[in-house]
Amino acid sequence: MIKLGLTGSIGMGKSTTASMFRDADIPVWDADAAVHELYSAGGAAVGPIQSLFSGAIVDNAVSRDALKQIIQSDPNALPAIEKIVHPLVADHRANFIAAHADAELVVFDIPLLFETGADAWLDKVLVVSCPPEVQAERVLSRGTMTPEQFDMIRSRQMPDAEKRARADYIIETLTLDGTAADVRHLISDLTNGANHA
Repeated sequence: MIKLGLTGSIGMGKSTTASMFRDADIPVWDADAAVHELYSAGGAAVGPIQSLFSGAIVDNAVSRDALKQIIQSDPNALPAIEKIVHPLVADHRANFIAAHADAELVVFDIPLLFETGADAWLDKVLVVSCPPEVQAERVLSRGTMTPEQFDMIRSRQMPDAEKRARADYIIETLTLDGTAADVRHLISDLTNGANHA
């Protein structure tokens, strides 16, 4: 099995690229979706977080908005939450790998891949990228955030140039057709004659 990490800054086309891998029948593990599942009603993170921060629980699920308020007001909250969530995410990922043990290629969609050191356990890393003006246009055209919020998020993420420098593969996401073709070529390169255990 080849473990391919997929990452890219906000607006670079990571989610779209992940969908293209899924469309090609490649298993994709989504870090954000895993956390969402852990936080939802009945999720494994709800009980442990409730025991520490009861105010974070709304309708038997972890409220991300309430959690944000707690983290902003309590400097010790984030490390405590991470101590709960990180092992649960690792277990979720391990179960996913076990469920797809016979797959030649598995993709791991991780927004903060380099920032969290995930490249240490991955075989290869794919970074999706586009010019800064295209990135800004995509994000701001969604109408979900202000230019200031976008700049703040971008400032917290590793610069695109650094991600590209550390990547094994880079896909420029300028057009859907071009991106899809690059994804197909990469899948072919990684799965043809791959002799990874």
